[in-house]
Amino acid sequence: MTPMRATLSRLAPWRRLHAPLPAGWLAGRFPHALRARTFRQQRDYFLYVPTTVTRRDRVPLLVMLHGCSQDARTFAEGTRMNEVADQHHFIVLYPQQSLQANPLRCWNWFEPRTREGAGEAAAIVTLVRDIARRYPVDRSRVYLAGISAGGAMTAVLAFCYGAIFAACAMVAGVMYRGADSALAAAQTMRAGARLSPETTAHEAARRVSRKLRFVPALVMHGSRDTVVHPRNAEQIVSQFRKFAELVSTPPEPLAGPVERCINGEGRKYWQRDYVRSDQVLLRSISVDGLGHAWSGGDERHRFNDAAHPDASRLIWDFVSKFRRPAPPRWPLIRFWFRYLRRYLRS
Repeated sequence: MTPMRATLSRLAPWRRLHAPLPAGWLAGRFPHALRARTFRQQRDYFLYVPTTVTRRDRVPLLVMLHGCSQDARTFAEGTRMNEVADQHHFIVLYPQQSLQANPLRCWNWFEPRTREGAGEAAAIVTLVRDIARRYPVDRSRVYLAGISAGGAMTAVLAFCYGAIFAACAMVAGVMYRGADSALAAAQTMRAGARLSPETTAHEAARRVSRKLRFVPALVMHGSRDTVVHPRNAEQIVSQFRKFAELVSTPPEPLAGPVERCINGEGRKYWQRDYVRSDQVLLRSISVDGLGHAWSGGDERHRFNDAAHPDASRLIWDFVSKFRRPAPPRWPLIRFWFRYLRRYLRS
């Protein structure tokens, strides 16, 4: 290596830190699976970065998973989550399902490999890690939300990758391991899962490790949802509540529910909170008269209902209260030691 190249190599981290951060609505691609390489094996993703975010910041990241017959752009415009991001200073990531993987753009949350944390779940997590590496993301504040099939995939990611996500929210979703095929998924959506939520929570707890832990959750559903039956919301709450008890040391159930009926602007809704040590770790919201839609959304796009409550703001208000515990310092120290050694050798 010539002296000039060596100098430029040493300056590269400084140049990256001071280079302008791309902002606004950004597009990219990520693989269907970890070994995918060809263009046809790629999915699109979109990223919203507020103009106020700089490379010196460390801001939260919210991953938003759309439902069937949606795409990233219509999901972003319908939920208006980017407006919330502008106000509260965080980045939003919108992975987009491909038509090759599912002709209705549904996330295949029911596939056996995905349910175990591989397949589409692993592809999404790989994308999240890549975005967190390339953008000024606070990794202790990575959140997850989704509607319908995206809500079901949110449950999969929360159970399989709990060490990554600080909190999650599911709108009109389905519980983890609620189905194991496309046919079973359709039946579950109509009537709820056949498996017991408590049984599946026990199965998940037996696999618990450093990567699998309880993720605080907000569960939101419309009382008149005819696409995903409201029973699914009850099952999600039961499953998360039991899992929270099983993985705590010592095992301790969540207290509650503490119930309130909120009758403000728009539709009234019932909020049920489940608490441990004076902190709400699980919240259920049932919106009176809401169908299969994102409450408070832009009705110009399908699966959005303009009447309040505003789901986007309720979600952010809930998830933003949580941080993941700080990782051990030794891996970071080892990383900088290796970096310094390579630098001195160059």
